[in-house]
Amino acid sequence: MMHGQRLLRDFYIRDVLEVAPELLSKVLRVNTSDGSEARFIITELEAYRGTEDLACHASKGRTGRTEIMFHDGGRLYVYFVYGMHWMLNIVTGPEDVPQAVLIRGLKNISGPGRVTKALGIDRTYYSEDLVTSRRIWIEDSKTKPVIRTSPRIGIDYAGEPWKSKPWRFYSDIQ
Repeated sequence: MMHGQRLLRDFYIRDVLEVAPELLSKVLRVNTSDGSEARFIITELEAYRGTEDLACHASKGRTGRTEIMFHDGGRLYVYFVYGMHWMLNIVTGPEDVPQAVLIRGLKNISGPGRVTKALGIDRTYYSEDLVTSRRIWIEDSKTKPVIRTSPRIGIDYAGEPWKSKPWRFYSDIQ
């Protein structure tokens, strides 16, 4: 796989509904503490859009947990769920407009908990800047995927219209 160009801040500081589908087929690069390097193709994600979106953590306001979502895009929002899984999210939008994209799948890795386990993501990645980080970033790719949408998964608690918004984006990248 050829090395692509790292995505810059301008890519991330747009609305989450623009950024999310464009992240499909991009390459997530991770450099580990032992010096190894891995590349993963993004195949599935979900958009969470600000304080009005009742499925978005920011709908509960600015807290210690959600603080990074209120920063400008390109940073990581990482949190722990069910006492066992880290979730990897990419903050989008301008400062004070809290939005994020949950990475749900990579090529050959399905499920957000499996993604973070495979990447070695934990709390130390909270607020990591994808634009300047030496250990994790996203690169462009030449692949133009067929983008599919569906409602987000596991957010019935948010009620309508939020649980039915087609804000899950995925592609059958082989």
